[in-house]
Amino acid sequence: MAVTADPKTVIIGCGIAGIAAAHRLVNAGFSRVRILEATARSGGRIKTDRLGNNITEMGASYIHGPSKENPVFCLAQDYGLLDPEALTPENQAMDVDERPHWVPNWFSSSGQKLSAEYMKPALEMFNELLDDTSQFENQKETPWASVGHFIQSEARQRAAERWKDEDKSTRELLLCAISSMLKVECCTNATSTMDEIDLVGFNIYKGLPGLDCTLPGGFEELIKKLMLEIPTDVVTYNLPVRCVHWNNTASGGNAVTVECDDGERIAADHVIVTVPLGYLKKHHSTLFCPPLPAHKLSSVQRQGFGTCNKIYVEFESPWWDADCQIIYLVWKDEEDVLDQVSNKSWIRKMSTFTVLKPSERYSHVLCGWIAGRESEYMETLPEQEVRLSITELIRTFTGNPTITPRRILRSQWFHDPWTCGSYSHPAIGCSEQDLENMMEPLPTKGSQSQPLQVLFAGEATHPYYYSTVHGALLTGWREADRLISHYSSKKSM
Repeated sequence: MAVTADPKTVIIGCGIAGIAAAHRLVNAGFSRVRILEATARSGGRIKTDRLGNNITEMGASYIHGPSKENPVFCLAQDYGLLDPEALTPENQAMDVDERPHWVPNWFSSSGQKLSAEYMKPALEMFNELLDDTSQFENQKETPWASVGHFIQSEARQRAAERWKDEDKSTRELLLCAISSMLKVECCTNATSTMDEIDLVGFNIYKGLPGLDCTLPGGFEELIKKLMLEIPTDVVTYNLPVRCVHWNNTASGGNAVTVECDDGERIAADHVIVTVPLGYLKKHHSTLFCPPLPAHKLSSVQRQGFGTCNKIYVEFESPWWDADCQIIYLVWKDEEDVLDQVSNKSWIRKMSTFTVLKPSERYSHVLCGWIAGRESEYMETLPEQEVRLSITELIRTFTGNPTITPRRILRSQWFHDPWTCGSYSHPAIGCSEQDLENMMEPLPTKGSQSQPLQVLFAGEATHPYYYSTVHGALLTGWREADRLISHYSSKKSM
């Protein structure tokens, strides 16, 4: 079948991947591009809000690896959205592998502030254990079932050797701190437990140089700038897609028909699907007709997707040090490197707060991080109950019974029907081949049907920058370039 000279392309989802794809196609001269967005807003999992005068990021917070290799950093720089500090050569050259050396405050559940020097051995050992996972890169088999299994068994063994001269209570406290670090790592990976993260797969991810930075005006400023460069009639909001009917070649018309929830049917030559992996996992059986090929569906199921939420907490005055950037909470009864927390004690999963940059006219705000099933349970609780739990938590750890948060603001990504969670991770059994399969267009190679009917973009389809904004952006460009290249080669034939 002859493909029209100006193909009709439908993009499902107006997150950063969908926007990037549309931006690229429009700039390449594709005039029939349409984005269908299920919600009333652009940005997807980039969502900026406010708590009083403070800008809060409900979704993506950081540019991970802000350096010349990061397209999100370069765009933010071009649009003038960054602090001068983020633009310094020193910051761009730092290689912190998403573990910046922040100034910590430590508190224990006995109500004591612990010295950073005293807790340093635990932090150093934990970072060393994470670094040591790299030895399993590209290995077929490992002695450990998961990242969690490796860290827990190695932590106990190394603690017994290294801290043998310490008294029992110090050894136990340092192991409890490693348990806290595991909870922080669960947030980084959007998982309930590090036992769900594949030890070989963990090293597929690639970091970029640069000290992680934020956008002072909020991440949505980047979305707004990109949207201004796309014709306004490209996006239709509040129009969920029910089903993508592909391989309609028998009719002699367009190869794809996009069926919307309101009954509208849109004929297209190509569809770029940018829905989050959580949504794909839940709705693949009704979203595609015919269904996804077996190998692609297996990869969708093997790749992990979990929840990481934030709870912003505002205070009248700080109870942490002036130079503090991160607060760690250590439960004194977790020296066995606790792995599971029940819903009843969901608050125990919250082991870290990051400090929002203070400003004279702003109040004092912390961002609490919580992942996994406890995070999903937290979403179901009334806001007042969450605030009371956090108040009790902070009073317990500081030993100060008068500290009272003014207000809180939380994200609820798991119960958002269009995301069903936060971002992807390499679950047990997930391989590089699965990540390759995720981005493979339909129909698959070797088919006699019209090629590139259904393309896939979004953070979960990047082979090594998954879970990041730059990964999502690059996949949007990748799929647009796939189409641009397809039609360029047709012209030259």
